[in-house]
Amino acid sequence: MRTPSIISDSCSFERFREIAYHFVREHKADVLLGASEFPDSCVSYLGLEPQEELILQSGVSGSDVSLQMKDFCFAEDGPVIGYLSYELGHELRGVESNKAAGFPLMHLKKYRAVLIHDSGKSSLKLLCCDETYRSAIVDSIHKSESIPDVELPSFATDSIRMSLDKQGYEDGVARTLEYIRDGLTYQLNLTTRLSMAGGDLDPVLWFFALHKRYPAPYYALFSSGEKVVVSTSPELFLRVEQGNILSEPIKGTLRFEEYSEELVSSLQSSVKEDSELSMIVDLIRNDISSDCRYGSVVVEDHKSVFAVDNLLQMFSRVRGELAERRDCIDLLLNAFPGGSITGCPKKSSMELIDKLEPHVRGPYCGSIVIINGPQDMVASIPIRTAVYDQNTKELDYWAGSGIVIDSDPEAEYRETIAKAGKILDPESV
Repeated sequence: MRTPSIISDSCSFERFREIAYHFVREHKADVLLGASEFPDSCVSYLGLEPQEELILQSGVSGSDVSLQMKDFCFAEDGPVIGYLSYELGHELRGVESNKAAGFPLMHLKKYRAVLIHDSGKSSLKLLCCDETYRSAIVDSIHKSESIPDVELPSFATDSIRMSLDKQGYEDGVARTLEYIRDGLTYQLNLTTRLSMAGGDLDPVLWFFALHKRYPAPYYALFSSGEKVVVSTSPELFLRVEQGNILSEPIKGTLRFEEYSEELVSSLQSSVKEDSELSMIVDLIRNDISSDCRYGSVVVEDHKSVFAVDNLLQMFSRVRGELAERRDCIDLLLNAFPGGSITGCPKKSSMELIDKLEPHVRGPYCGSIVIINGPQDMVASIPIRTAVYDQNTKELDYWAGSGIVIDSDPEAEYRETIAKAGKILDPESV
C-alpha cells in the first residue's frame, strides 16, 4: 500500500467533519466518523469514488463467504469499507429463515482514494495513487464550508409503525422468559423495527446533525444501492491492530437526565445488568478463542461504564492475539454476529429471534467494517442505526434489549424505547 501522504498536521476534528460533509454531499462519499470525546475511536475514514464492490446475496455458504471476502480484501493493499448484514449470520450458523432478506448479506467497497483523519494527532492524510485525482481532492478540501445548523427532525407519532408495538414487545419478552425456563436460551436480544415516512428528510444532513448533538465512537454513513445506512453506534465488535484483538461488548443500560456517580454505582451493582454483561463476555471469549494464540484471551475493565445518548452503558474489554495462520476475516466470520445482539447460546438464540421478530435486521446488528489488511480491521456493531430508502422516502430504525430470567417485560420495553431516543420522544410511543 502506498504510504498515505499528509495533507495537514493541524486539522481539528470539527474541520474534518466539515470536509467529510462536503465530500458526502458533493461526491457521495462513504464515511466512518469517530468522536474526539472518545479517544479510542479517534481515527475517521472517508472513502471517495468506489472503484470495486463485493455484494453477496443469500444462498452462499460460509466457506464461499470467507474465500470471496479474502479475495476481495487481500488481493491488493488498500482500505475496504462496508457492512455485513445480521442475516449473514443465518448462513454462517445454519439458521433457517423464511423471511425475505431485504438487504444484501454483505456490501464492501474499494475506493479511488481514502482520507484518514486522526483527531489525537490532528492529522489529515490521503491515500491515493492517482496524482491528478489527488490534486483535485486537495482543491476540493479547500472549498469545503461549515455544516448548516439544523434542528433534528421529529416524527409524528401516528406515522410510526412498529413491527412489535408495546403489547407485542412485552409479549415477546414473556415468550422469551418461557424459552429461558425451558433451557433453550439464557439470554436473548429482542428488537423491534420502527418505520416512518421520512418526508423531506435529508439523510446526509441528519447524520451530521446527529453526530454534533449525540457524538459516539462508531458513526457510519454508507450508501448501498438506493438505501443509505445511518449508524450512530457506540459499540466496538472487533478491533485488530497488528494481530492484537479487542472486543468491547455492551450490556447494561440506564437512562439519565443528569449524570452522577451514584447512577454509575447503581448500574454496576444491578444483579440483572451484571448477569447480562457477564454472560456475553463469556460468549465473546469463547467466540474469539479459536482464532487466538493459546492463553492470550483475557478480560479487562469488567463492568466499566461510559455515557452516550443520555444513557449509561456498561461494558468490558476482551483481548487476545491472532494465532498463526489466522487473519481478521477468519476472526470476524467465526465470531459473527456479535454475541451482545444475539444472546447465548448463539445459534439457539438466533433461531428463537427469527421466531419472535417479524422483521429482518439487515445492517442493524450486523457489522460495519474497515479492513486494511490481514491483521488490521475495525468492526463495529451497528446499533442505534437507521436505513433510509431514497426511492420510497421511508426510514427504518431498530432498537432492542437483552432479556434474562429476571427481566420485566414493561421495563424492557421502556429500555428499548429509550435507545430510540435520538429520533423519538419516549413519551410518544
